[in-house]
Amino acid sequence: MLDDLGSREAVVLASAGAFATGALFAATHPSRTTALVVLEGYANPITERTDGLDSEEARAAMIAMWGTGEFQHWTNPDMPWNEEIRATWARHDRLAVSPGTVALMLPLVTEVDVRAVLPTVRVPTLVVQHADDPFLLPAWGKYVADRIPGAKYVELPGRNIYHMVEPWRSSFQEIAEFLTGHQAEVADDRVLATVLFTDIVDSTRRAAEIGDRDWRALLDAHDAVVRSQLARFRGREVNTSGDGFLAMFDGPQRAIRCAMAIRDAVQALGIEVRAGLHTGECEVRGDDIGGIGVHIGARVSALAGPNEVLVSSTLRDLVIGSGLEFEDRGNHELKGVPGEWRIFAVA
Repeated sequence: MLDDLGSREAVVLASAGAFATGALFAATHPSRTTALVVLEGYANPITERTDGLDSEEARAAMIAMWGTGEFQHWTNPDMPWNEEIRATWARHDRLAVSPGTVALMLPLVTEVDVRAVLPTVRVPTLVVQHADDPFLLPAWGKYVADRIPGAKYVELPGRNIYHMVEPWRSSFQEIAEFLTGHQAEVADDRVLATVLFTDIVDSTRRAAEIGDRDWRALLDAHDAVVRSQLARFRGREVNTSGDGFLAMFDGPQRAIRCAMAIRDAVQALGIEVRAGLHTGECEVRGDDIGGIGVHIGARVSALAGPNEVLVSSTLRDLVIGSGLEFEDRGNHELKGVPGEWRIFAVA
């Protein structure tokens, strides 16, 4: 295949389950292998495990999950997760192989033993392992690195089997430095999202009126209501500031309806909230988000009164035809944001 591509050599990247093939190629064709990069590697049969993860029951569970997307969530618990991501992985599974093929492949990837091959690998080798991976244990990757002459072993925080899903930056930087000698600068991800800010109206006065203990209980009830509605409308909680929430959505209409549902639900607790929303480009910084889009959302929220849900004109324009109705609240200058912004209240 390298000849067909007109390439004399290549870096072999062996991800989970593919190390045996990668090691055999590197050992057999060292002149065609620039380097070997191993991600969650193992050379010993997984059937040697004694914790039940390779039992017939575990294999049956894996096969049953294939095609639903849940297998990818199970093996990559640190990866962001929502219904859209699940559906995408489910389609990936179905386009890749059938559950029947998975059943045939599982013995191959769990019973293979290439420990005898390790000392014969004579190419630059990097082994990267997640420290808390419960399936492909770090000790297995360390075993591989210890037995390949000159191999480098790196252990990174995390539980995922995959290194190309969030959080992927640390793995990318280690690989780039190993191959090029330079630590790569990885820009923060930027995504188009709808941000929602909520906070309790007159929270300081209310806390003083009812006392710390009752206020804490009220906050706990408020938080439970907000999180319930976020789950219902597939929003992701980013952070909470005590009496308010910042959440993000991949659907603008769902974000508005979630804000309305929160506003209505907390009234049963005897409190009022204000909410502000904006759709724009956000910088994803691990579990946090930032950027001008987030600043605009915060400023819109600050303009809202009790029981009001305010949105920017950008967001209003995106949901035209949704059945939602808006009242024009005019142009406003948003502190720290250039220009004037037209604000609308959800009717």
